[in-house]
Amino acid sequence: MTDDRFAVPPKLDPSGYHPRLIEAAAALNANELSRAEPLLRQHLKADPFDVYAIRMLAELAGRIGRLRDAETLLRRALEIAPGFTAARSNLALLLHRQNREAEALNELDLVSREEPDDPSHATLRAAVAGRIGEFDEALALYEDILSREHSPAPIWLSYGHTLKTVGRLDDGIAAYRTAIAKRPGFGEAWWSIANLKTARMDAADRAAIETALGDQGISADDRYHLHFALAKSLEDSGQAAAAFDHYLEANRLRRCELPYDAADTARAVDRIIELFTPEFVARRKGQGCQAPDPVFIVGMPRAGSTLVEQILSSHSMVEGTMELPDIPGIVNRLAREGAYPRLLDSLAPAQLSALGESYLATTRIQRREGKPLFIDKLPNNWMHAGLIHLILPNARIIDARRHPLDCGYSNFRQHFARGQAFSYDLGDIGHYYGDYVRLMAHFDRVLPGRIHRVIHERLLDDPEQEIGLLLSALNLPFERACIDFASNRRPVRTPSSEQVRQPINRSGEGRWRNIDHQLDPLKIALGDVLRCYPDVPDAWQAGNA
Repeated sequence: MTDDRFAVPPKLDPSGYHPRLIEAAAALNANELSRAEPLLRQHLKADPFDVYAIRMLAELAGRIGRLRDAETLLRRALEIAPGFTAARSNLALLLHRQNREAEALNELDLVSREEPDDPSHATLRAAVAGRIGEFDEALALYEDILSREHSPAPIWLSYGHTLKTVGRLDDGIAAYRTAIAKRPGFGEAWWSIANLKTARMDAADRAAIETALGDQGISADDRYHLHFALAKSLEDSGQAAAAFDHYLEANRLRRCELPYDAADTARAVDRIIELFTPEFVARRKGQGCQAPDPVFIVGMPRAGSTLVEQILSSHSMVEGTMELPDIPGIVNRLAREGAYPRLLDSLAPAQLSALGESYLATTRIQRREGKPLFIDKLPNNWMHAGLIHLILPNARIIDARRHPLDCGYSNFRQHFARGQAFSYDLGDIGHYYGDYVRLMAHFDRVLPGRIHRVIHERLLDDPEQEIGLLLSALNLPFERACIDFASNRRPVRTPSSEQVRQPINRSGEGRWRNIDHQLDPLKIALGDVLRCYPDVPDAWQAGNA
């Protein structure tokens, strides 16, 4: 999907633009990128200073994921024409997409001075404010936008997300329903209600979703969101078999957009294991940035990481943030410089320290409470535990692990806003879980005691003991507030936001049993990992590999 604020305005006046530029704009608006690109390049060869053409080429680069090229082009346009507000707005959006929020805010300050009444600028500022935890500002901006005439459904959706994040659940639901009233087939709004783990939809809601699914004109995005929403509502009403059929269709549609090859993940894990030998780890001892500030919570999505974060962020010395993109950002930068992870072996100690310091610098905008430790709970960082150890050897790493069938089926039932490409096929989920366990077992061998594991079922069985062990692993004194985590009203930016505001319960445990016979692809892919849980296969255990 593209963002309308980043698209070429369709109102180009033929009397003011070269016909070739008009044709390129039409091709872009029709998403015919292969036709637009040669037209724009031909035009810029003839007139390299046409900032409108440069901006359009930046839009094209952004749509196909060449974000660095898009940024270079937009900065070139602004170098030629510093007052080109549309290009500056595009640049702010591009920086936001790359999680460079401080830079995005600097550009938005300039844009807002030029066009103070443009609601698109306020909408982007609200999104940036929400990303960095300035929720009061985000809510005020959304409320100002929505007080105007013709408030669009997507803004009501974003407003609902922010209300939910700060714990105003009823207001959030009201905002989602306003979005639906404005656009009855708005799949993401329906899914946002269904995805509230403590709220239920009724038969009238299910009938409305089925009516929307009957409309052949809805987008693919709306369609799979509607199937996910209907599946969740049917499951909540006790119709597990009917729900599973809709989960299958939702995942099938989503997988068409996010192709995934499990073999790629297996090969990536192989390469990390090959590099991180005991000798390599010993040779790098004492290197990297020595700051102890970050606490990384890693593991599978839907494995209880938000619960662990809620427990830890209730401690007076620990601040909860969100699923931060900064470690993957470092990996992407390194991968552009050479074969990752192999190039880690060639980095000098000063380079490792600089990478750790860079991580602390880019995450500083998320730290608002002045506490000595902060949490980064991006689950997929399990793949980068070795890198984390190299660049931040004193950071804590927590592995949140849940029963593979509970965890696997929960992933299959969840639509992830930013896409977890492995999660839309039961077999892929099983292979991904297995590779995660395999890599964590390797680090248990070569870095014994470095990663503390929280087994979700043990935490449910004896929360006080497990929380005590968790705090001890982080060298934190025991605080009763960690047991009473449900009273912590901090903003929570994950699908589990409402669940972790309640005491520990088993409401999500064992749901896979309702459709046990449908989960054979997951069980087969898991293999010995399922049979051994919570232990790992003998071949992977410390000292046996």
